[in-house]
Amino acid sequence: MGIKFRLTVMSFLQFFVWGIWLISLGGYMFVNFGSEANIGSKIGNTYGTMGWASLFMPALMGILADKYLRAEIVLGICHILGGAALYYASTVTNAGDMYWAIFLVSCFYMPTIALSNSVSYSLLSKNNIDIQKSFAPIRFFGTIGFIAAETAVDLFGWTKNNHQFYFAAAAALCTGLYSFSMPPVEVSKSIEKKSFASRLGLDAFQLFKSSIMAKFFLFAMFLGAALQITNMFGNPFLGDFAKMPQYAESFAVKHSNILISLSQYSETLFILAIPFFLRRFGIKWVMFISMVAWVLRFGLFGIGNPGSGLWLLLLSMIVYGMAFDFFNISGSLFVDKESKPSIRASAQGLFMLMTNGLGAILGGLFAGKIVDHFTDATGLKNWQDIWFSFAAYAFVIAILFLLLFKYKHDPNAIKDVHPEPLLPFE
Repeated sequence: MGIKFRLTVMSFLQFFVWGIWLISLGGYMFVNFGSEANIGSKIGNTYGTMGWASLFMPALMGILADKYLRAEIVLGICHILGGAALYYASTVTNAGDMYWAIFLVSCFYMPTIALSNSVSYSLLSKNNIDIQKSFAPIRFFGTIGFIAAETAVDLFGWTKNNHQFYFAAAAALCTGLYSFSMPPVEVSKSIEKKSFASRLGLDAFQLFKSSIMAKFFLFAMFLGAALQITNMFGNPFLGDFAKMPQYAESFAVKHSNILISLSQYSETLFILAIPFFLRRFGIKWVMFISMVAWVLRFGLFGIGNPGSGLWLLLLSMIVYGMAFDFFNISGSLFVDKESKPSIRASAQGLFMLMTNGLGAILGGLFAGKIVDHFTDATGLKNWQDIWFSFAAYAFVIAILFLLLFKYKHDPNAIKDVHPEPLLPFE
């Protein structure tokens, strides 16, 4: 088999593991631990563990892969240990233990995203294959893997029981073993030494000396807080419609994972529009469009329902691709353009730190408290006010960004952009 095919299979498996449990975890916790006090906050905090893990584990595993063990070996070990943590998650019986189970899962899974990319880059380069041209379709199948996984869990009826964790643990084990089979990626023999702070992207903090970049990273953190909200509560929201007889047998309730998976399909379409929008409108307006799309994403959830309002839920899934892609990919390209070559990698690390790290942590805390605030003593949730609160948050961020972020667009600054497809949970 050719190396591109083998890397495509690795990319598919990489995100297949994540897709099994990420979307359905919130609904699983509501069904199984819903009687616990402040369950909304507990779910938000559990999702926030991915942010905490992202602050330090990718850097640690990156150092290990650079200097001591081959990258494909570290990748395989992380997946197998993550599989063991997923098996542990299947055994827990309360939200507190689930927090620590998902924290362990995140500690071993989050580093694999960067490690799998590193393995792909290294092996493509080693085989004299154009990375820019070849990696995008390889990475595209990661998104396909995620969609396939969440769809399979839905069709098997595992979204509300612990079978999803058994499935994810088995998939992680298979992915780890497959990683071991990849051609060797030699440990770096470079004499250049990079500090732990550098690997975290901290040496890129010099970018904060620029007011425009300081504002950009601040807004990136605040918008990053929105990234996981519908992953946390989309499934529980749709599941609660089962309590209403007129919606109990609707497609959106019985197959909520499949409905939500349309968000990932949307990503694959909107990613193609990024080069045009960046050239035509520039980063400020592209980011503003993303923020408005987040307002629509949440607002449409607030007014939609599985019956006559199903089209509003479908529209929310469609605008998600714009909300996610126009922020994550365009933001990454902007950071790259504004950074000196010597800190390019660190600048990307800082962008991830602000969004997937600090942003995810803040988002988990904020979203959980909002859900608890609009939950009455009987456990009934006012989902409309919950989603409108999230929409109002995104709206305020959008207006402040429009007023405070001053950046003059140069239409010739971004040429021949070939963005790589990304997932909504990276």
